[in-house]
Amino acid sequence: MPRWLRILVVIGAVLATLFVGLASWDNLTAQPSVADPAVRRDVRIVRDRWGVPHIFGKTDADVAYGLAIAHAEDDFRNLEEVVAAVRGRGGAITGQDGASVDFAGGLLGANAIAAAHYADLSPDTRRLLAAYAQGLNEYAAGHPGEARLRGLFPVNGQDIVAGFMLRAPFFFGLDRPLAALVAGEPVPRDSGPPDERGSNGFAVAGRRSADGVTRLIVNSHQPWEGGVSWWEVVVHSGEGWDFAGALFPGAPYPLLGHNKTLGWTNTVNRPDLIDTYWLTVNAAGTQYRFDGKWLPLDSETLWLRVKLGPLTLPIPRKVYRSVHGPVVRNDKGYFAIRYAGIGDVRQVEQYYRLNKARNLDEWREAMAMQAVAGTNFVYADAAGHIGMFYNARFPRRASGYDWKGVLPGDTSKTLWTDYHPWADDPMTVDPAAGWVANSNNTPFLSTAPADEQARGDFPPEMGIETYVTNRARRYQALFAALGDAKISRDDLLRIKFDKGYDKAGWAGDWYRAVMALDTSQAPDLAAAQKLIATWDWTLDCKGNADTLVTAAFAQAARYAYQNKPRPDTAAALREAVDLLERHYGRIDVPLGDFQRLRHGKVDLPVCGGPEALRAIIGTTGADGRRVANNGDGFIMLIEWAPDGQVSSRSVHQFGAATVRPQSPHYADQSPLFVAERWKTVPFDASAVQIAGDAPPG
Repeated sequence: MPRWLRILVVIGAVLATLFVGLASWDNLTAQPSVADPAVRRDVRIVRDRWGVPHIFGKTDADVAYGLAIAHAEDDFRNLEEVVAAVRGRGGAITGQDGASVDFAGGLLGANAIAAAHYADLSPDTRRLLAAYAQGLNEYAAGHPGEARLRGLFPVNGQDIVAGFMLRAPFFFGLDRPLAALVAGEPVPRDSGPPDERGSNGFAVAGRRSADGVTRLIVNSHQPWEGGVSWWEVVVHSGEGWDFAGALFPGAPYPLLGHNKTLGWTNTVNRPDLIDTYWLTVNAAGTQYRFDGKWLPLDSETLWLRVKLGPLTLPIPRKVYRSVHGPVVRNDKGYFAIRYAGIGDVRQVEQYYRLNKARNLDEWREAMAMQAVAGTNFVYADAAGHIGMFYNARFPRRASGYDWKGVLPGDTSKTLWTDYHPWADDPMTVDPAAGWVANSNNTPFLSTAPADEQARGDFPPEMGIETYVTNRARRYQALFAALGDAKISRDDLLRIKFDKGYDKAGWAGDWYRAVMALDTSQAPDLAAAQKLIATWDWTLDCKGNADTLVTAAFAQAARYAYQNKPRPDTAAALREAVDLLERHYGRIDVPLGDFQRLRHGKVDLPVCGGPEALRAIIGTTGADGRRVANNGDGFIMLIEWAPDGQVSSRSVHQFGAATVRPQSPHYADQSPLFVAERWKTVPFDASAVQIAGDAPPG
């Protein structure tokens, strides 16, 4: 054999060995968790006509086991991705995006914290978590053909806790400073979600309603697909756990909804709960200065697993930790991050206690745990109590520092270790107006102006948000328009499904900027300007300007919600006009033709728009249509009659089995959703099989 051929053979063998090694490296090096001891479970899963699972168990733990199996039947793909992220293998499924989450989990130490503090949870909570993990394990073992990663299961209760530890701080904005630091960019001075992940919540007390019924509307805006998309369930336990609502993949219980006597919904809030510190580090990068001493800078190398075609590449990333918390190194130095609830695993217990609370006092006792570090709660109950709780775990910060900026990390004066008690949070309970609401806005717009709390009663170091969304301006105006009249169900639903924009907010600023454009040299932009001048300030699919407005100001809505400067108005208008002309040959396209709900073979018109109370957020499809993918999704109307009996209706943008195209429940609720109609939620065993749909009236 010629020498050159022998060399090629050797190179080929090396490359083949390398290829096989990289293709199998993830599976060969993965270490699954040690499963909790398996227990025989007494559980029954019954699905109603819409495919929504109703879980009946002897114990709460039995119910959690059945819930895991039912959820896996509908949505194993997302559950697997959530588990992979917890185990540091998200990148092995979804590539770079998953690896970013793996990096965050390793940086925050989610698994280590869960392991170290698992014993802090009550025995009841640990039993619940272990049972849920058992359900996931048994489903995965029974359906090996669905798994994309080998060795991911079994999981245990600690893994479920780690999932909460990983996701929780990102709901109040950890994404933004963390992403900035990793990229070496300036840290933003405000927190909050990095996208339009908003929500609405409304409650009306029976004393204010036209028929004496206390009402609560659950309307949390989340992505329509993925690891934080809603899945509906109803649970019943022989130990008194009865609850109807929805949850994210990886949660062993509903995160919002109602039991027999009370309910709540959540909206994302954005108080200042995250602090960034600049560290003075020695030349070797091994120590940092703190209160005049040099302390060791802890470090660890993470091996990220990044899928690239058939290969999974091992990518090393070094992370650091100081007394403040996780540390990111970039070209500008070493920066530590500290956030509310750091190191606390008890939110899994707090949500469980909230599920089982029976009255306002019990519910408030659970809330006082402060383990859910940030998110608003809009509450109502059978006794007619309502409330908007600006729930946040506010650090006790020293005065005299710029807490929104980068803080000096060499002194304990900036290192908070304690929190304000929950009773210090802004909250509006049983206001005289008889209604409360929130749409991701300042807590000082929670009810009628006469009943609001005073902003000046709260110290500035708490960092309470001041932002006002379009949705908040709209519900304030719509409730005010009712005057002192009783509020009917129809009144409340008109507010919830409102598609209007307030001229005093960002939409008005955008409109005036469009009208001020000089379009004398651009006839097509002049025509667009003229059409927008006819807009009736709603996106209800009735006006000729609705589509042009939606296309032109979707980006402005996104920037407004993120509290960023508005993008260039002329450029956005040009982009919208070009899009419509290219795909339609006209700019006065009906909104129902342009904005669509699509899932599998379902393709329906849907009305509403970005940052409207009827929130529809989307991306541009290949055919130029705006395809909805976020905003209004799972919605629930809960009612307590004067005698205390509860009933509820709900609707999901797709259905119970959103990742199972072969299922009849893949998109069977979509026609109801776009028509703004409901289905009945049966809340007892005898009603499960006969539940139907009903109009909102």
